Amino acid sequence: MVNRVLLRGFLAGVLVLLGGLVVSALPRSSHPMRSSVLVALRDAEAGRMLGLAVVLLGLGLLAGQWLALCRHVAQVPAEDRDDALALVRHAAVVWSAPLLLAPPLFSRDGWSYAAQGMLAHLGLSPYDHGPGVLSGPILQAVDPRWRETPAPYGPVSLFFGDVVAGTTGNPWMLVVAHRSLALVGLALLAWALPRLARHTGANPALASALVLLSPLMLAHGVGGLHNDLLMVGLMAVALVVGLERSWMAGCLLGGLAAAVKLPGGLVCLAIVLASLPAAAGLAERVRRLGAGAVLAVAALLGTGLVTGLGSGWVHGLTVPGTVVTPLSPVPMLGGALDWTAGRLLDLAPATFLDLARLLGMVATVVVLGAVALRWRSGDAAEAVRELALVTGVTVVLGPVVHLWYLLWVVPFVALLRLPRLGAAALMAVSVLAGLVAPLDSSLHGAYLAIVLGAMLVAALTPVLLLTRRARRRLERIAAARWLPVEPSGDVATRGQRGSQLVVHGEHPLDRG
Repeated sequence: MVNRVLLRGFLAGVLVLLGGLVVSALPRSSHPMRSSVLVALRDAEAGRMLGLAVVLLGLGLLAGQWLALCRHVAQVPAEDRDDALALVRHAAVVWSAPLLLAPPLFSRDGWSYAAQGMLAHLGLSPYDHGPGVLSGPILQAVDPRWRETPAPYGPVSLFFGDVVAGTTGNPWMLVVAHRSLALVGLALLAWALPRLARHTGANPALASALVLLSPLMLAHGVGGLHNDLLMVGLMAVALVVGLERSWMAGCLLGGLAAAVKLPGGLVCLAIVLASLPAAAGLAERVRRLGAGAVLAVAALLGTGLVTGLGSGWVHGLTVPGTVVTPLSPVPMLGGALDWTAGRLLDLAPATFLDLARLLGMVATVVVLGAVALRWRSGDAAEAVRELALVTGVTVVLGPVVHLWYLLWVVPFVALLRLPRLGAAALMAVSVLAGLVAPLDSSLHGAYLAIVLGAMLVAALTPVLLLTRRARRRLERIAAARWLPVEPSGDVATRGQRGSQLVVHGEHPLDRG
């Protein structure tokens, strides 16, 4: 059964790769574009629809095999957990392999990464110049929307892009190099998740399977090669180091995560709270939070200094917020108010949009402050919960939301004590976020393909999630997320302070 699931997952990746060559943006000068068959498929709407169908078939097959593997891991006896974890990690390698040489899938961001790295290699600051100052193949697949905008990313990925641009100018090879950086993030998660699971009482193998093999991860993290995967991998490692080694070292690693993308620094809040005594007072919290912030900022600014890229990324932080996506509740509300007011009042454009974004940022800061000053301290399990909360709030109330932003949240939610319905919802979101990945700008205006693709997703969803058999499968996986065994010494000690989830062999889901 296991070998069959591994093989089908690999074939699913092959289908996503083949279909992705049709629906994804490619440089005109790239080697695949020399194929007359591929060019004909890409030029015809019927061809792009066929490519979309192949991608969706691959993602649907991947979702089915993911659920099957999660069910298998959930049924493994406690004494075989290490073997189950090894299986999950092996599956992550096998399922990711077909996508290693793929172009950036379902987003053009990877092409921007390549161009920004080339800017740095040529001595032009990506924080002062957009990719539009370049010419040639490196620019051909960059989204026109971002050609004149500075990079909003920290210096880590830009420095990496600078280094690899010194070895090749081929944009395809550059994005493959950036995918290897994303896979480093996946490897960091594979190392950190089982260790965090021991602190929360979650099943390490199943928590790893829920994160590393999900359609969300394979489509957006590996296929889309977004910097977010490296960021969240560093966040998870920082939290492990902060809990098990030194809170100061954890905060330094949190600063390194922020040097990939700024939200990575949120992990420092959880690390500091876990390092405090259980009854820490306000003054002690403020002192420790201040010290943690100093360490994280020092790591962030130090990375810019060492790489020579500086801190110009601060000026680029507003770049992602120049667009409004359908997944962004706060900007969508502001846009709706602007549309209504425009028919009733004489207001400047985007009045309510800008106000809504400002209020969203204020609300985010208020939540972060409340967590920092009032949330339970001295508890490793609560630290994971705190991190899931603050990343979730930052995404929901942020100025822009993309599907891959869920990568910030899902790895930590997968470790939490959730009711069966909540765990099933987590898996449903991971499936749907993966299935709808192709239905974006990568289809080059093929609106009929988008509509038909949405209909196909709607048809696949009941089969994968809503049938009676699927619901039973999800419930069995959800019910097995917590270990019905006595926790190890460190976790048990923390449990004495009030949040231990697994005690004396009792299954947490059986408590009222």
